[in-house]
Amino acid sequence: MSKTSSGNFFEDYRVGQTIAHAVPRTVTEGDRALYTALFPTRFAFYSSDEFARASGLARSPIEDLAAFHVVFGKTVPDISLNAVANLGYAEARFLAPVYPGDTLNSVSEVIGLRENSNGASGVVWVRSTGFNQHGAPVLSYVRWVMVRKRDRAAVAPEPVVPNLAPALTAADLAIPAGLDFSSYDFALAGEPHRWGDYQVGERIDHVDRVTIEEAEHMIATRLWQNTAKVHFDATLREDGRRLIYGGHVISLARALSFNGLANAQIVAGINAGAHANPCFAGETVGAWSEVLEKAETAAPGVGALRLRLVAVTGGTQDYALRGADGKYLPGVLLDLDYWALVPR
Repeated sequence: MSKTSSGNFFEDYRVGQTIAHAVPRTVTEGDRALYTALFPTRFAFYSSDEFARASGLARSPIEDLAAFHVVFGKTVPDISLNAVANLGYAEARFLAPVYPGDTLNSVSEVIGLRENSNGASGVVWVRSTGFNQHGAPVLSYVRWVMVRKRDRAAVAPEPVVPNLAPALTAADLAIPAGLDFSSYDFALAGEPHRWGDYQVGERIDHVDRVTIEEAEHMIATRLWQNTAKVHFDATLREDGRRLIYGGHVISLARALSFNGLANAQIVAGINAGAHANPCFAGETVGAWSEVLEKAETAAPGVGALRLRLVAVTGGTQDYALRGADGKYLPGVLLDLDYWALVPR
């Protein structure tokens, strides 16, 4: 009897199935340092304990997306080890800050299944929740992933496609306890722009560009203990290229957004997200944002911006997203709709 696991395939899932994922992960200041080394992130809230204390927290948490990657990475061996591609996200709520020293674990529930017409794969929807060492939820999100079938002849389950909210409302957002931007130091944060300076429909070219290196994206993916084969094993693709983890592109785009959105300090929720096209090492990535919505919050000095963050390959930004056929243009890598907390 084999003691190794080849992971789950599409026919192994059932709607309503709950999976408690293995290997809890304690996050440390080392995670913060390596995250900063891998991405050009400079948000003051996550760089300085003193800045975070002045904003009402006990100290600086790790970046919201770093916590997301840890929780996500725990799910990979059970959900997407045999993935063709991770397709999208919805209803992601960051429920509590994650601090160095916290231990995270993940649990997922299968909420949807649909076999693809080619009979070789299917789409699996899961709602995953990350918990800290006290059993308190810190993050919850839905994602859907295309997973290979082990046996093309296996009978497909009846399709179940979950009905997901198109977007979170500002009332759905969990504001960190004690958060207070009323004495916010704009000089230390790096930009003077506050909530009232942004207008719905405004677009921002974040100017900076970064070329992704092969070693960097694999180091980042290993940091989150993400074991999806397509990120490491070049023999799994006909073109012999390793697919870059979509979360790597999300973190890179978020870091690039600092130039123009330096005060969008906290990612509070993700409404929707699509990895529009695959990304490979050697590609140069830029980003632009569009302001979709503005909302007030009950926290002192804190407003919320709903933002579209788009990662693209190439140089000059023209804000193009889709072609005449409604499909994403080839140079679009990421289309992410999220809420950020900013000073008012």
